[in-house]
Amino acid sequence: MSEAENFARLLRELKERAGLSYGALARKLHTSTSTLHRYCSGEALPAEFAVVDRFARACGASQAQAVDLHRAWLLADARRRSGAGADAREGAGAGAVAEPEPAPEPEPESEPIPEAGPERAVVLVAPVPVVRRAWYRRRAAVVAAAGVTAGAVAVALLAAAGPDTRTPHAGDGTGASATAGPTTPPGSASAPAPATSSAPEPTAPAGGPAPVPGPSSAPPPASAPGRAPVAPLKAAVRTHVWSAGCDHAYLTERGPGSVAPPPVEADAPAWASAQRAVHAGSQIVEVTVHGTGAGAVVLEALEVRVAARRKPPAWNVYQMSQGCGGGLTPAVFAVNLDAPRPLARPVAGNDGGNRLPAPAFPLRVSASEPVVLRVEAATSGCDCDWFLDLRWTGPAGSGTLRIDDGGRPLRTSAATGRPVYGYAPEQGRWAR
Repeated sequence: MSEAENFARLLRELKERAGLSYGALARKLHTSTSTLHRYCSGEALPAEFAVVDRFARACGASQAQAVDLHRAWLLADARRRSGAGADAREGAGAGAVAEPEPAPEPEPESEPIPEAGPERAVVLVAPVPVVRRAWYRRRAAVVAAAGVTAGAVAVALLAAAGPDTRTPHAGDGTGASATAGPTTPPGSASAPAPATSSAPEPTAPAGGPAPVPGPSSAPPPASAPGRAPVAPLKAAVRTHVWSAGCDHAYLTERGPGSVAPPPVEADAPAWASAQRAVHAGSQIVEVTVHGTGAGAVVLEALEVRVAARRKPPAWNVYQMSQGCGGGLTPAVFAVNLDAPRPLARPVAGNDGGNRLPAPAFPLRVSASEPVVLRVEAATSGCDCDWFLDLRWTGPAGSGTLRIDDGGRPLRTSAATGRPVYGYAPEQGRWAR
C-alpha cells in the first residue's frame, strides 16, 4: 500500500467512526463534498497541514489517531513532492503530461458555505516508468527522512494546539471584576457598595463614596503578551438576594438600639453598608451573563474559590423577616463554604409541585440570549471571603470571568450560637 493510499484509508476510518456523511463533514471543514471525496478515495492529497488538522478535530480523533494521521500525511506529501520533482526533471523528454483536476461537482443539497481560506487539492499522478538508480536513491532518502521526523512534528503540532493552551493560569484575572461588579438596584442609584470587604475595617457609611477596588481587580491590557483574550462577556451581579424575596439574616456588631429597621430587598445593599453588616449563615448570589460580541460564547464551568477563612465574629444576628414563604424554590448551584474544596453543585428546584431541573454546564450565551446563574453559599463554621470563576470559550479563545462584589471578595459568616433579633413593627424596635 502506497503512502497516499494509507493516508486515505485513515481518513475513511475516522469518518466512519464519527458517523458523518460527506456532506456533513464538508460543511464542518468549509470545503466541497467532491474535494473531500477525493481525499478519502486517495485521488487527491491535501496541500496544507491545516486541512488534515481540521479533519481530525471534526471527526473527534484521539491524540494517537491524530498523530497517525499526521504522520501518514507527511509521508504521502514527501513522496508526492519528491515524485513531482523527479518527474519534472526526467519526464520532460518522455512527454509525460498530468491530467488537469476535474472541476468540483455542484452541491444542490445545501447552500454554499464560504471557504475558511484558500484550499488546494493536489491530484496524484503516477510517476513515469523511467527509473534510474541515482534518482531512486535520492527519493528513498527523502521518504526515509520524512518518516523519521513525521512523528516528532505531529506530536509538536498537537502539543501546540492541545487543551492546556486554552486554560488560563490561576491569577491571570482575565475579564475580571471590572465587568462583573454588582448592579445598583432600581431607585437606589446613590447607594454605596455593600460591605463585604475581607478586612475587618468598617466600610464607607451610607451616602458616602463607593469603595475603590484594589489594583488586583483591574483587568490586564488586551494586548499584553501571554495573556488570554478579554472575556466577550458581561455579568450583572446581585449579592443581596433574599430567599422568597423576604427571608435573610445579617450579622453586625451593633446593638439592637443602633440598627435601622429592616429594608426591602432592593435597598438591602445600602442598609447592610450603613449597618456594617455581613451575610449571616448563607448568601444567595444571582449572576446574569450575556455576550458582548456578535458570536455565541459557551460557559463551561463555575468554580468556587475561598480566599480566606476566619473565626466568625461574636456579633448579633438580625432577621429581615419573622417568616415568609412561597410556592417557588428556584434551581441553584449550592456551595458548602466549609468544605476543604468547595464545589458549585447543581440542585433542582420546585414550582408549586412541579420539579425544576437542576442547572447544568455547558451553557450557551450571546448578546440576545442571557443566562441567569443562581448560587447559594452556606457556612456554619467560618467567616469566609470567597468568589467565583466562570470558565468560558468563545470564537476568539477561552478564559475565566471573575465573579465577586465589585472587585472585593464576597463575604459570608457563620452565625451559630449568636443572639438573634427580629423586628417588631408594633413596637418599632428589634426584639429577641
